[in-house]
Amino acid sequence: MAELVFFSGTMDCGKSTLALQMDHNHRARGRSGLIYTKMDRMGESVLSSRLGLSTDAGEVTDDVDFWDAVVEYATAGHRVDYLICDEAQFYTPGQVEQLAKIVDEMGIDVFAFGITADFRTQLFPGSRRMIELADRVQVLQVEALCWCGRRATHNARVVDGVMVVEGEQVVVGDTKPGQAGLVEYEVLCRRHFMRRMNSAAARAAATSPDTLPFDLDLCPVPPC
Repeated sequence: MAELVFFSGTMDCGKSTLALQMDHNHRARGRSGLIYTKMDRMGESVLSSRLGLSTDAGEVTDDVDFWDAVVEYATAGHRVDYLICDEAQFYTPGQVEQLAKIVDEMGIDVFAFGITADFRTQLFPGSRRMIELADRVQVLQVEALCWCGRRATHNARVVDGVMVVEGEQVVVGDTKPGQAGLVEYEVLCRRHFMRRMNSAAARAAATSPDTLPFDLDLCPVPPC
C-alpha cells in the first residue's frame, strides 16, 4: 500500500543523502520515479548531498501542481511508482495536500525529506502540513552535532558570525564558516541555541584557541 512518508531532521543529518540512496535502491529494483527539490544549495533543478553526490531534479516553484505533473507524465506513457521530494519544508501546504492525494488516489509512494523548524524554532508551513498528513514521520537516526559535541536539535542562522533570531523565514545561505557578508547556517543543541552561543561566539569567549567555553556563565541567556 502506498504511503506518504516524511523524513525529518536538522541540517547535516543526511536527509538529501538518504533521498539519493532511496532513489538508487528503488531504481535498482526496476521501479520508476520522479525527483523534486526546491532551492537546493547547488542551484536550480538539482538534488545534492553535502557528501558530494547529486542528481537532476524537477525544481518546485509555488505554482507547481504535483497532481497535474504526475498525470501529464503518466499520460505520456511513463510509469511512476514513487516520488522523491527533497526540501519539502519549502513546499506550500497545498502542494503537500497534492502529494497526499497522489498517494491515496494513484497508489504512488511519496518520500519527502525536510527540516521541520526554522531558525526561530517555528515550523515551516510545508513541514507542518506534512506532519499533519503523513502516514509516517520518521526522524533520521544520523545525529548532527553542536559545536560542543552534544546532539544538535536546532537550526541557527548566523550573519557575519553573529546568530540572529529575526528576519524572513526563508533565506538561502551557506553552511561553510568564515564567509563574511553571507548568511550561514549552523546546527546547535537546545542549550546553546537558547543562549545564542554559536561556534563563532564560543571561540570569541574562549580563553584559549584550543579550549571552547563549556561553562554556561560564559553564554548567559539573553533577555526576552
